[in-house]
Amino acid sequence: MFAHIAHVEHIHRLFIAAEEGSIRGIAAGIKSLGVKETTLSQTQASRSWAESFKSFIHPRVITMLFLGFSAGLPLLLIFSSLSLWLREAGIERSAVTYFSWAALGYSFKFVWAPLVGRLPLPLLKNLLGQRRAWLLLAQISIAIAIAGMALIDPAAEGHALVFMGLAAVLLGFSAATQDIVIDAYRIEAADKNMQALMSSVYIAGYRIGMLVAGAGALFIADFFGSDMGAYSYAAWSKTYLLMAACMLVGLITTLLISEPELEKHDDEAFSGGHYAQLFGFFCVAVCAFIAVFYFSADLSDYLKFVLAELFSNNTLASLLVESLRLLAAVVVALSLSRVAINRHWVNPQLLESSYMAPIREFFQRYAGREVMLLLALIFLYRLSDIVLGVVANVFYQDLGFTKTEIAAVVKTFGLLMTIVGGFLGGLLSLHFGIMRILFLGAVLAALTNVLFMLLAKMGASMPMLYLVISADNLAAGLAGAAFVAFLSSLVNMSFTAMQYAIFSSMMTLFPKLLGGYSGAMVDSLGYPQFFMLTALMGLPVLWVIMQLRHFAEFKTD
Repeated sequence: MFAHIAHVEHIHRLFIAAEEGSIRGIAAGIKSLGVKETTLSQTQASRSWAESFKSFIHPRVITMLFLGFSAGLPLLLIFSSLSLWLREAGIERSAVTYFSWAALGYSFKFVWAPLVGRLPLPLLKNLLGQRRAWLLLAQISIAIAIAGMALIDPAAEGHALVFMGLAAVLLGFSAATQDIVIDAYRIEAADKNMQALMSSVYIAGYRIGMLVAGAGALFIADFFGSDMGAYSYAAWSKTYLLMAACMLVGLITTLLISEPELEKHDDEAFSGGHYAQLFGFFCVAVCAFIAVFYFSADLSDYLKFVLAELFSNNTLASLLVESLRLLAAVVVALSLSRVAINRHWVNPQLLESSYMAPIREFFQRYAGREVMLLLALIFLYRLSDIVLGVVANVFYQDLGFTKTEIAAVVKTFGLLMTIVGGFLGGLLSLHFGIMRILFLGAVLAALTNVLFMLLAKMGASMPMLYLVISADNLAAGLAGAAFVAFLSSLVNMSFTAMQYAIFSSMMTLFPKLLGGYSGAMVDSLGYPQFFMLTALMGLPVLWVIMQLRHFAEFKTD
């Protein structure tokens, strides 16, 4: 009798699952009845493929293609394309790589993510809604920043490089803000069963945006007549103005899409004044952070000189001093936060729910040696990849490759190989587990950096360039897919946006800081030794992954 009741209960659950459209629920129900899984898998696969192809024409999915393009456009205008522009203008290699710090906004975006998520923009929110209002503001700021860079000749005397740096910082900050909003919009605009499709189309659009800003910008600058031996400011100015015009794709999309329906949070408990206080405090903290760097400039120059004499290494001296300046700036900002809370300049409940709760939850879930290993992996996994990437385009140009060749092989073909590597990484992670592919990706990233040593010794060899770019981008795509899956597995669903923003910021923070010195490293070591050093940077990552496998939750991944 009890067996019969249990059997009926299984059937009841199966029909409930079918009624709700839950394939996973149907699978569990059929498995409990003893039905073979092979037939179900075939049915589920065919249904999934049919539904996936049909979903490609869903308006929300098409929207993500254009928003992905808008998000992918700014990045290379700070990194590779700007690097080539500055080199053609005669700027020293070490100064060129410092501009990579302008993209640190991507690494610190978690700091203002709660503001973007909650702070209502006057007038714009009533007209467009919370997400679209912030999205429009970010996209307009991006277009202004790119156009501002187009109006500055870095080769001009005076403070041209300073103004170019400020415009690049505005671009990085605005682009990171746009990423925060698009991530929130993507999650809120569609059901969970469409998120994978939304993300894949968004990434495709992102890659297209990178292609336009990378290969497209190089082709355009070359077409207008700028070259390493014949620099033309007019050519690069027109190129960046065209890139600013490309942001119309995102702006028009933002005006056409509808605002997603947001879930109710505790926001109603806070007034506009509370948000204004939080925003005002945020601005003060940022100014204090910048002030530490500004007023410590003379002292840092003196310390660099002293340490350079002590260690006989200018690069090491600069890295130590700048790291200390960063630490001092963070301490000052955090101290201001404590004062603001104690004096009730900021609503403590708002600050708690926005910033403290997601961080506390993570450290409650992982503790001791495990959390230290996780943080080490997040900080170090992309180190060798990013440090090498900052100087890569300058390296290709120094070898004698033209901008057209760099655009065709590195940007166009390389991005294609990255996409292939991403699909491969996702597939292998599904079959063999995330941790195994995470380890494989780290091994391949280190080995492919050694290939750059061979290219440096062979010179401008197109076949070797194709081989290096194929291996490097396949490895980067594979490792990137596994790493994103790993970071996603660490997120608590109650704090998805904030915790993932923190993880994604952490994974690029230290590599970008160190990447700013990559030009100085090359000047001191030479290209072959520099590439070997970046390969060795991947070894600690392998040890950390092996140590994490000792913990139960990572053994089966």
